Amino acid sequence: MTDNIQPTFNPGKGAGEPVGIAILGHGTVGTEVLRLMSEHSDPLAHRIGGPLELKGVAVSDLSKDRAGVDPSLLTDDAMSLINRDDVDIVVEVIGGIDYPRELVLAALQAGKSVVTANKALVAAHADELAEAADAANVDLYFEAAVAAAIPVVSMLRRSLAGDQIERISGIVNGTTNFILDAMESTGASYEDALAEATRLGYAEADPTADVEGHDAASKAAILASLGFHTRVKFTDVYCEGISKITADDIAAARNAGFVIKLLAICERISDANGQEAVSARVHPTLVPREHPLASVNESYNAIFVEAEAAGRLMFYGNGAGGNPTASAVLGDLVGAARNKVHGGRAPGENTYANLPIADFGSVETRYHIDMEVEDRTGVLAEVSATFASRGISLKTVRQEESGEHARLIVVTHGALESDLAATVEELKRSPGVKAVDSVIRLF
Repeated sequence: MTDNIQPTFNPGKGAGEPVGIAILGHGTVGTEVLRLMSEHSDPLAHRIGGPLELKGVAVSDLSKDRAGVDPSLLTDDAMSLINRDDVDIVVEVIGGIDYPRELVLAALQAGKSVVTANKALVAAHADELAEAADAANVDLYFEAAVAAAIPVVSMLRRSLAGDQIERISGIVNGTTNFILDAMESTGASYEDALAEATRLGYAEADPTADVEGHDAASKAAILASLGFHTRVKFTDVYCEGISKITADDIAAARNAGFVIKLLAICERISDANGQEAVSARVHPTLVPREHPLASVNESYNAIFVEAEAAGRLMFYGNGAGGNPTASAVLGDLVGAARNKVHGGRAPGENTYANLPIADFGSVETRYHIDMEVEDRTGVLAEVSATFASRGISLKTVRQEESGEHARLIVVTHGALESDLAATVEELKRSPGVKAVDSVIRLF
């Protein structure tokens, strides 16, 4: 991502002139985008200052039935469609990384503005795409790449552009939130909750990207890049999913006054010398029940922003699905088309801060550790000494009977992630500790 230096001013086509649109992909989102374009063509034209004209829809299989689309507009040659002189804006709703990257880069280099809903593409190649958009003096929009209809990207690019963001935390994956909420509300196991999510269509046949946190990590990379004016890629984000969360974990969290959420947490941190860095991570997190994020249920998403001047803000709504995602795509399309008609460009990405990416081990976190220990005198002292050896203080310690052993639940004060992780490994080797059953970080 670049500093958005515009080489020339784009004077625009002029009021009333049509804007040619090419759509790449005709899946769930692409179908809804086309429907909304058709049903709301007149209001959209008034908002833009000129009509949208669909020039073509690129699909991978021309033999499939494409209800509601004029067959003459269908093509399996996306590159030729992109390069047509009558196409002004390309909408990419294919998904994936490599092929969409090729198409989006070609579109930008050909002077077409691009609207994409592809979080994996943006998280992996935002810098390359933004540089291509700047070089061609065109727009690159991607509101739908994070939390669908929730306008968090435009909020960071525009509404809070004059503020300093300190932290962005959020539930940005509806599948995992549905699963964790089902486990919390019904007592279901992870496996049963996942099966229900699959049956209802919230989870894909292969849910790996969702349940292992990869989808949320892509979104965290985008949020951190925008919020901290620093280039953050998917590979910079620490990622841990929910597949190891058990019904016992959910119950223990409830008893302690928490709920478990898969959070994306992006924050500005400083070391002892005042050197700032950016941390971005995704992992199951114990959220206090009184925090607004704790009440986000089912498949909903929410983004919680903490800014220096604006204070604490939360954005909540449908974070996935054909209609919400298409709504975000259409919002971007209106903005890009308005610029084509009237001239100018939208705010681009700005990485002037260029902060270093913090190693996850240097980030301060807090642990909730659930372990089985020998039921004998002195074990608690041994466990406490293990924490103390690395300077980690304990906030609470609770012991419960558990068969022939005792159950020990420890909540730490804040400490470096590297020290906490090393302490857990040492506990696993301790003679008095029979098993470390669960380690979950706190919000």
